[in-house]
Amino acid sequence: MASGLAIVLVGLMLGAFDYANSPYVTAVGWVGDQPVPFSHKHHVADDGIDCRYCHTGVETSPNAGLPPTHTCMTCHSQLWTDAGVLAPVRHSYASGEPIRWQRVAQLPDYVYFDHSIHVNRGVACVECHGRIDRMPLTSRAEPFQMQFCLECHRDPAGRLRPPDQVTRMEPLGWTEAEARRFGEGVIAAHHINTKTLDNCGICHR
Repeated sequence: MASGLAIVLVGLMLGAFDYANSPYVTAVGWVGDQPVPFSHKHHVADDGIDCRYCHTGVETSPNAGLPPTHTCMTCHSQLWTDAGVLAPVRHSYASGEPIRWQRVAQLPDYVYFDHSIHVNRGVACVECHGRIDRMPLTSRAEPFQMQFCLECHRDPAGRLRPPDQVTRMEPLGWTEAEARRFGEGVIAAHHINTKTLDNCGICHR
């Protein structure tokens, strides 16, 4: 009887764990219903536009931010000027009313995340946003749950890059040992105490 109950409880716990980490809960793969079907694949992979052209604050601001409409119009005042799909962009530019994008990489209000710190320490865009250069429509690549953040905070060395390679989507071609050696150098240079990176106050302020 007791052993049967224990098996049921273990099964329920495993089921709850699987459910909590499923795409249904984490929204991994979710594609928002956007006012304009913006393609990172087209803009990044096909046209070669750097992430920082649109997300201007990633190196200097806590928030990466969504680009204002005039950023879109630096190109689209000359290209695809009559495309129906870009009508909301033209309306926004003419009226001054911002486009209401749905955030795909949305963190809860109780989480403090500073883009500039991560970018300037060598955390690549692809670590959190995935191969966005392959996404015709933007989808969530990672769960953005606490465990996802902690995995990196507890062992960041193998995930860091030179700052000029942060926006590169492709792997650097390093071996695991080379990546770790470089990351350990970054950690030492910035005097980062990795033993405190998983303290609650780092992300919850």
